[in-house]
Amino acid sequence: MKKALFVLLIIFIGAFLMGGTCGGPQEVPMEEPPEVEQPAEEPEKEGQEPEVVERPEVELTSTDFEKAYFDFDKYNIRPDARTALEYNAEVLKRHPEVDILIEGHCDERGTVEYNLALGERRANSVKDYLVKLGIDASRMRTISYGKERPVDLGHNEVAWQKNRRAEFKID
Repeated sequence: MKKALFVLLIIFIGAFLMGGTCGGPQEVPMEEPPEVEQPAEEPEKEGQEPEVVERPEVELTSTDFEKAYFDFDKYNIRPDARTALEYNAEVLKRHPEVDILIEGHCDERGTVEYNLALGERRANSVKDYLVKLGIDASRMRTISYGKERPVDLGHNEVAWQKNRRAEFKID
């Protein structure tokens, strides 16, 4: 035990003589940072507006719009589609420079002619709803693709539900 105390005493004395503090925090002298020359401010000229820095506008794409989905053989706007269309109307209000194409789509059941007509009714139903939400009709065109452009190639209700939709493309 005496030997251990003696070793600790030697370590402590050695650290003290070398200017250390036995592992405690040491004070390090701080150098003053070099002075950075600040640019001189230009005096405001009387009647001159301060310069406004414009942020770049984020470009709107078709993926910024939500799809509206429909029930089998229907073109009325469902409650979930209303929510999607209200969102899309807000996007269009924030971007009055954007015109859109509303695409009407159907599932694979039914004839080509029947589904083209149903897709057209779906697209027009969406357009009419957006007009009611304050979007100018002249900013929107409609087209029907019927069953010709499915997003899901399956032959079941899950696939058919995904295909009964209205999509938005920037025109």
